[in-house]
Amino acid sequence: QVQLVESGGGLVQAGGSLRLSCAASKSIFSFYRVGWYRQAPGKQRELVAIISSRVTTNTADSVKGRFTISRDNAKNTVDLQMNSLKPEDTAVYYCYALDLGRGYWGQGTQVTVSS
Repeated sequence: QVQLVESGGGLVQAGGSLRLSCAASKSIFSFYRVGWYRQAPGKQRELVAIISSRVTTNTADSVKGRFTISRDNAKNTVDLQMNSLKPEDTAVYYCYALDLGRGYWGQGTQVTVSS
């Protein structure tokens, strides 16, 4: 079992920044895939940014150049730095990990960007 706990969400004005953090209950170095998804009201959950096979990073086109994913193996955390936020970034952001063929989700953290 893996527990993922997100933090860092909140309310911010358009153009502002937030940093999300996901703390894992075990070594993130062992995860085949770890990263962030988001779900806006009335929409499907979508990929934001993810690290695969420990080295490959994929970032959604809608956030490229604004969001950066990073991990700290010593702290077992995966962060998402979000800059130049837009109202359309408003969503619940979920941490995700794929470990030994099983997927795990955090409880989500709300990000609201006001115009």
